[in-house]
Amino acid sequence: MRALIVDDSKSVLLWMGAALTELPNLSLDLCDTPEEALALAATRQYDLVVVDYLMPKLTGIELTAALRQQPDYHAIPIVMITAEQDSEVRLKAIVAGVNDFLNKPFDPIELRARVTNLISLRRTQVELAAHAHRLEEAVREATAELASREKEMIWRLARAIEMRDGGTGAHVARVAAISRLIAEGLPLAPHVCQMIHLAAPLHDIGKIGVRDAVLNKPGRLTPEEMAEIREHVNYGVRLLENGGSDLIRVAAAIIGGHHEKWDGSGYPCGLAGTAIPIEARVTAVADVFDALTSARPYKEAWPAKRAYDEIVRCSGSHFDPECVRVFCEKWPDIEEIARTLRDDEDGPPAWPS
Repeated sequence: MRALIVDDSKSVLLWMGAALTELPNLSLDLCDTPEEALALAATRQYDLVVVDYLMPKLTGIELTAALRQQPDYHAIPIVMITAEQDSEVRLKAIVAGVNDFLNKPFDPIELRARVTNLISLRRTQVELAAHAHRLEEAVREATAELASREKEMIWRLARAIEMRDGGTGAHVARVAAISRLIAEGLPLAPHVCQMIHLAAPLHDIGKIGVRDAVLNKPGRLTPEEMAEIREHVNYGVRLLENGGSDLIRVAAAIIGGHHEKWDGSGYPCGLAGTAIPIEARVTAVADVFDALTSARPYKEAWPAKRAYDEIVRCSGSHFDPECVRVFCEKWPDIEEIARTLRDDEDGPPAWPS
């Protein structure tokens, strides 16, 4: 442990240094000016500071206040040596951050006892802080592992649903990546953008309840079959309703709202404008764009520019104009996602980072 002794009297400094050299495992630095003490404290960490009250330029109270302003000295024990018995002076010292007092003239035995006790408290403080840091690291690692597992489970579940629809998982990967780009261009908090990125792949999870004959029908759907397809929204909402985590709640909002339209003509509830959750409005743009540029049993893939023009054309009717604005701003990045995250028969793409 390291202690700093500050007194404008060189003889007192030497006397205190001699008295404290007998203490084991304690390194001492002696300063005869407050300015030198502040300079030393700015470059090294002390575990105890002993200051004289009356010194030129800065008093011990002013020096204590200056030390307490430094982040590393918020909790360091500080002892003031003073002959003052004035309660007002001592109160000011306590307010400035002094923890204990040593009266002049002082006994070397009392000095060693006070320093020993405070150093012992400081050592315990350091050990507790180190233990707390280790616990924080353990919690952080465990939380990261849980988040990684949750992310992997979502990804694999989304891929499973996509495979029922004739895909390889690239669609949900692209929707996730494009949704995150759009979300980041809106005034949304970073953790909300991350939630949208993680939850967007689950937007069509309700297709698990739709018959394969309808889901993969190569021709035009009948009105009855179209109604069955639309039920995938309700199936998905029921799967995730009353979720206990923020991620599940965001996913439920995306599932329930990604087929709603800005003008109120969508389904299942006919929501309009900002009544549609922002997470769903973001994902809707990404989902429709990627659906247009992807081949399906019932249609060929559109060129990216044609799909872009369609998204712009539907701004204010199908899509939130703000989401379309960001879509246009991020177009070079979205084009790159559409180009690189392609369907691959040799295996599914990795989760987009």
